[in-house]
Amino acid sequence: MTIFAALALLGGAFLSGAVVGDDAPRTQIRESKAAKDARMEWWREARLGMFLHWGLYSIPAGQWKGHTGYGEWIREEAHIPVGDYEKFRSEFNPVKFNADSFVKMAHDAGMKYIVITTKHHDGFGLFDSKFTDWCIRETPFHRDVMAEVAAACKKYGLRMCWYHSIMDWHHPDYLPRRSWEVAQRPVDGANMDRYVEYLRNQVTELLTKYGPIGVMWFDGEWEATWDDHYGKPLYELCRKLQPNVIVNNRVSNNRGGSVESSGEDQRVGDFSTPEQFIPPTGLGNVDWETCMTMNDHWGYNSHDTNWKSSKELIRNIVDVASKGGNYLLNIGPRSDGTFPPEAVDRLKAIGAWMKTNGQAIFGTTASVFDNLPWGRCTTRSGNQITTLYLQVFDWPKDGKLVVPGIGNEPMSARLMIARRDTQVARVGSDLVIQVGKIAPDANCSVVQLDVRGPALIYKAPKIEAPAEMIVGSTQVSISSSSPELDVRYTLDGVDPTPASPLYKDLITLSDSGELRAAAFHKGKRVSPVSLMKFAKVEPKPAVRVDGLQPGLWCEEFKGNWDVMPDFSKLTPRVSFAAHSPDLTLPSSSESSKEEFWGRRFTGYITVPDDAVYLFDLTSDDGSKLWIDDEVVIDNDGLHGSVTKRGQAALAKGSHKIVLGWFNKSGGLDLALHWAKAGEKMGSIPNSAFGFAR
Repeated sequence: MTIFAALALLGGAFLSGAVVGDDAPRTQIRESKAAKDARMEWWREARLGMFLHWGLYSIPAGQWKGHTGYGEWIREEAHIPVGDYEKFRSEFNPVKFNADSFVKMAHDAGMKYIVITTKHHDGFGLFDSKFTDWCIRETPFHRDVMAEVAAACKKYGLRMCWYHSIMDWHHPDYLPRRSWEVAQRPVDGANMDRYVEYLRNQVTELLTKYGPIGVMWFDGEWEATWDDHYGKPLYELCRKLQPNVIVNNRVSNNRGGSVESSGEDQRVGDFSTPEQFIPPTGLGNVDWETCMTMNDHWGYNSHDTNWKSSKELIRNIVDVASKGGNYLLNIGPRSDGTFPPEAVDRLKAIGAWMKTNGQAIFGTTASVFDNLPWGRCTTRSGNQITTLYLQVFDWPKDGKLVVPGIGNEPMSARLMIARRDTQVARVGSDLVIQVGKIAPDANCSVVQLDVRGPALIYKAPKIEAPAEMIVGSTQVSISSSSPELDVRYTLDGVDPTPASPLYKDLITLSDSGELRAAAFHKGKRVSPVSLMKFAKVEPKPAVRVDGLQPGLWCEEFKGNWDVMPDFSKLTPRVSFAAHSPDLTLPSSSESSKEEFWGRRFTGYITVPDDAVYLFDLTSDDGSKLWIDDEVVIDNDGLHGSVTKRGQAALAKGSHKIVLGWFNKSGGLDLALHWAKAGEKMGSIPNSAFGFAR
């Protein structure tokens, strides 16, 4: 009998040892900014961590029935029946596993924390859990991997962190069942609430058996069965058990986030988790961590030889730190308990670089520059001195490193690899450092530049306006990067000069034109020119429609699309009246629990005044918004929860609206918000919608 069959017969009996109940918290924990800053301090200073994806999937090593492209998703992607997959449990015996070796390699590479898969989507636990026998205890290995890694982390001074999957392809109560195995594993009797109780029990084990845990790193939250009803209480359980633990944003399917009209941020979790990419400009003031593989797979694949070079990995570490984030670099150990030799080589190269240059990464903040032509920068700010670590990717052929647009007095400069000072001098608005013609490090050379006082960077001023369209008038603000800089502006199409008007307060515009602004220091222009164009427009006329019914007309379609189809050429499987653009509305289908479907909402939206209106459209996957037959927002394509903004000048009254949305797979999300230009974005009242049939 398979473990699945046994659990199905037992039903909920195996949960008799449950440690959670009706007293589980139901409101998100509140804490002051100072308290959160203290809790996040070590993580923000760490900048570099090791990710370990290890489990039963390391045994097939990416190969199944002649195909070699699999990783930790092999059971799902290769459609392996649960009974066949369970056979790997009796084969898992990593006799060469040595927790000390794992952790020491991370330590020697300069990593400050380790995140390891306690349980991946296949449901198998690398720890000894009393709530299931689908875990390490029932393998030939027997030993609790998590206990040994936690002890080694304590020895080497690294933070122990857990990855734990919300999704579970093995548990009989987890929903939705994979479509390809419904016949083998019927959903009759499955109970998602019972599964969540099991999940919470295992999380409780992980946070009570192994000492202080740095991060609970959840994953697999994107399926429609998981929502804030489960996500927020799970976050709160973690913080209740270990008040100082940090929890990533994948604890909830609301990780994309939304700010409702009340102004309350609805996101859950302590940091964002871009995967396999580095945000081009970081994520602003949001804590974030890029997780990335060394080759193309998270779990071990013996056929994957597409390893990133040591240079690329080192530059990724630098790039992420320069944008204010952390880099979580993944390794997939082999089934015998060892790291692939390619990973070991790269860890050694990273460690050698970090030994010399780690000061330029640990405890630094993001670059004070918007961009640098030759590389990146990290910052360490003090009361009297600011240290800029200049990470040079493209070494200057003439041996002169130009630091552009900086107003501070230079104090000293040195090549970190040489540990000796070099000459630095001012040339106009730039500083020029004599670094020699040969780069000392082919991967990334670092120059430490100390300047007097807070960083004074000559950035272009930031122009902000409610919209670039004008109906009546609009007000524009301009801000500079430093109070020591003056901002001057023009409205006549020419660049600002020292004689141009000095920006002091909001500028009111009522006609078409362009606003240019630049920063000045001690009477000289020191920044590029910022430009914003404005267009005076007539609002689109409203239409008169008699007999409008409240809401919108919703048509629902079934299909597999990568981009939005022309719904007007398809036959809906169901149509009904909806009070607003919503995915939770009742219909004759079970659409909220399935994939490969879409909806089109049609009708009218009534606006209260002649004005420019802003619209925010959030979706997962693609969506488009048309108003009066013109595209206002194009949020099409396959992606996670993404918000895009559009604007339309509308006259008071009713306007035709069409909103299309589709889902291929993964999470479900659709939301439409609005605001009159210059006002706060908020929900659209249902009373604003109407349709005629």
